[in-house]
Amino acid sequence: MKTRSILLNERPQGLPTDNTFKFKEEELPGLQEGQVLLKSLYISVDPYMRGRMSDAKSYVPPYKLHEPIMGGVVAEVIESHNAQLPQGTVVLGNLPWQTYSISDGKGLMSINPDLAPLSYHLGILGMPGLTAYCGLLIICVPKPGETVVVSGAAGAVGTVVGQIAKLKGCRVIGIAGSDDKINYLKEELGFDEAINYKSTPNIQNALAAACPNGVDVYFDNVGGEISDAVYSLLNNFARIAVCGQISLYNATSPPMGPRVEPILLKTKSLMKGFIVSDYADRFGEAAAELAGWLQEGKLQYEETIVEGFDQLPHAFLGLFKGENIGKQLVKVAEYSGS
Repeated sequence: MKTRSILLNERPQGLPTDNTFKFKEEELPGLQEGQVLLKSLYISVDPYMRGRMSDAKSYVPPYKLHEPIMGGVVAEVIESHNAQLPQGTVVLGNLPWQTYSISDGKGLMSINPDLAPLSYHLGILGMPGLTAYCGLLIICVPKPGETVVVSGAAGAVGTVVGQIAKLKGCRVIGIAGSDDKINYLKEELGFDEAINYKSTPNIQNALAAACPNGVDVYFDNVGGEISDAVYSLLNNFARIAVCGQISLYNATSPPMGPRVEPILLKTKSLMKGFIVSDYADRFGEAAAELAGWLQEGKLQYEETIVEGFDQLPHAFLGLFKGENIGKQLVKVAEYSGS
């Protein structure tokens, strides 16, 4: 069995380019006892992967040069020497960017292909949905009537955060980067207001107009100047969940903004950075509630899916250009059970 892989060819300086990636084709060995052969169906691309391309210290080890990039993958077992994972099983795991791969089964989670579309397990029922649920409800604890601001609001996490906040009775303001996204947030997802930061002359004034009673909860996916503008509107005892900083991931030197500590002190606010795995003990509760809301029609969900293994680098780079609405995925192959 031959497989195609995408390797980390070089560590990028600033925004990754096509030279960051290298395609490789090789023959896979035969299976040993306990192993399974996996066919990749859907591969996730996520902003956090940019951090792993650098060798700076972080919460996860960096990718190794000249080895396959790893990430969330939904795959099908097409050959098995593992009684726990028979042929035809669909699994979710942290797997290499390969068309086919071999696994010993560790870290793989079987998923029910009848529960929801398979791609949803990389989005609203996977890491992004769990991130939104845990960051908003465990850290920020929104209360009815409070004002919640979400940056990166049209992304995989932000769309879910805003909808959950609405379910909790909050006024929700989203920040995104195109008129199409703004319309989607307001007309499809029910956000109370949405701001296009790319076309708004003064984001500070626009936020102040959208948040006349200040900001009680800020779910930060972006960082940078957008977050600086939000901080000035914080109410007493505001809560900030720092989920991502996509505006800064490709910076070649640390930008300087307003010092946030005096604002946090004056407003007695809580600011907490988090990684979703910190709340693994709550995943069962979160997944069950998300699935329930989805089945009841209380959550809407959008995906941006491109087809073809070769499109993975382009799909990843598109994250930093704001090309996606909702979760960005690459469909690699058809599920044989579909």
